[in-house]
Amino acid sequence: MVWNTHTVFNQPKPLGNSNLFLSDIPLCEAVQREQASWDLEVLASLGQQLGTQESLELGRLANANPPELLRYDTTGQRLDDVRFHPAWHILMQGLVANRVHNLPWQEDARIGSFVARAARFVLHAQVEAGTLCPITMTFGAIPLLQRSLPSAFQPWLVPLLSDRYDAHLLPGAQKRGLLIGMGMTEKQGGSDVLSNTTTAVPLAGRGNGEVYRLVGHKWFFSVPQSDAHLVLAQTEGGLSCFFLPRILPDGTRNAVRLERLKDKLGNRSNASSEVEFLDATAWLLGDEGDGVRHILKMGGMTRFDCALGSHGLMRRGLSVALYHTLQRQAFGKTLIEQPLMRQVLARMALRLEGHTALLFRLARAWESRSIEGEMVYSRLLTPAAKYSICRQGVPFIAEAMEVLGGIGYCEENELPRLYREMPVNSIWEGSGNIMCLDVLRSLHKLPGAMEVLLQELSAVRGQNRLFDHAWRQWQQRMRQPQEAMGRMLTQQLFDLCCAAQLLQHGSPAIGEAWCHLTLDHRGENLLSDTVCEVLFNRAMGV
Repeated sequence: MVWNTHTVFNQPKPLGNSNLFLSDIPLCEAVQREQASWDLEVLASLGQQLGTQESLELGRLANANPPELLRYDTTGQRLDDVRFHPAWHILMQGLVANRVHNLPWQEDARIGSFVARAARFVLHAQVEAGTLCPITMTFGAIPLLQRSLPSAFQPWLVPLLSDRYDAHLLPGAQKRGLLIGMGMTEKQGGSDVLSNTTTAVPLAGRGNGEVYRLVGHKWFFSVPQSDAHLVLAQTEGGLSCFFLPRILPDGTRNAVRLERLKDKLGNRSNASSEVEFLDATAWLLGDEGDGVRHILKMGGMTRFDCALGSHGLMRRGLSVALYHTLQRQAFGKTLIEQPLMRQVLARMALRLEGHTALLFRLARAWESRSIEGEMVYSRLLTPAAKYSICRQGVPFIAEAMEVLGGIGYCEENELPRLYREMPVNSIWEGSGNIMCLDVLRSLHKLPGAMEVLLQELSAVRGQNRLFDHAWRQWQQRMRQPQEAMGRMLTQQLFDLCCAAQLLQHGSPAIGEAWCHLTLDHRGENLLSDTVCEVLFNRAMGV
């Protein structure tokens, strides 16, 4: 007897072999608008390669096989090493080859290189996010090292700016490529780094470039296999920033003990560790007491990357959801034809339209920080973008999972991994409250902050009544801002700046839809079927 219990049909195929760049029209437009059109060919090629099923499988494998801590070798000698799955190394090779860690810092960097690098970052985030941790820390560290690297480590600058990934355990000067990690937080303080207890004592002289001995610990020591870490420690002059190499110039291992790897909710492919310093050797960067100033400079760039990374994950979630609804039939129609589903998907697509426009305007501001107004803009909008985008990530991916139904909740699908990945960007480099307090502090302390916003938003004043009303209301609230209102004020500022970009550069219909979605709180506003269709076509590259 032959049993034929059922025929499998109406089961959508998973999304694979798509061009992650060319299918994203808002991203293509933003790259061109913000002066990086010279990178379009590279981005199209990269989008095609990253969108293959083979690349997506590498992302799955790297997370299904997390790194292992190797404390000792077979003879009992201390190793303090980390072993990764081969998929991790392949993904890292791609990121470094595409210079996601150093593109704007090249001597021959072109105008728009910060924007081009941001686009490459977003594309890679859609495949695998854990590998972006060493990339973003290296990216944030290079400008500081270009200015302050001790003389003994000047040869490091060449491999730091190379496009080679080198995982060998060697002194930095002998390697073809280098990565930099960071170790800031301790058990008792977290974001309050001023409470750090790790101490640094000079071996001979004090000051920039001098050698110190470090004793203490770090509760989160990111990417312990990096060639060096930037760490904070207390000196007589106050909290200071140190350059701590993994392998010392004489070839011996530094006295950094890996206690354990963190067992994290997400970000499973990446190694985060707890460490102790047992008279570890480190070199002071800058003056004693300058640690916080250095960290804030690097922190701005890594915070921007948190927003980019969450945006990339959200973009992938929308792509998966759209592809599913184009195939799945329910009640006589495809899901994307069902009126309620169209509203859900269109709102998701509209969110990403606003995020894309604002993030790449912000990337241009980061590149132009020598201009006072652009520096202020980047200082204000970076924490606002990190707060808003990263906070929206979890419910956004949860919505995408609902679109797929039960299959979206199962591990065979990529959405559970994206869902677990989302919270790290809200927490790392400062949680939501820290970001909102930073926005309020910047508005109060930065000279001309309100004038910069006035200039930025006045270009679209009069185009939309909801925008004009919300902008007046926000200014009134800022006359006597209360710390308890920090989240609301930060979210409103972000929504207004997204609206300004869409009203200035997008189609009138999309700009108006954004204002209704984010600035009109009187009730639900349905998106017209025409606007839905425009948003779907732009999100699918049609």
